[in-house]
Amino acid sequence: MAKGKDARVTVILECTSCVQNGVNGNKVATGISRYITQKNRHNTPNQLELRKFCPYCYKHTIHGEIKK
Repeated sequence: MAKGKDARVTVILECTSCVQNGVNGNKVATGISRYITQKNRHNTPNQLELRKFCPYCYKHTIHGEIKK
């Protein structure tokens, strides 16, 4: 099977509140929370958004899919 035809693709999820507030707006640590996961391209054609824990915001926030 060709590599480009696979249903499962690797995506990167990034904290949306860290991006909106800017990296320097956080309390103690500086950075942007990112998670790596997989999704099924056929079942989820839209961008993926999940609630994950952000260690920089110290709370659960929406993490959205970004381009590689």
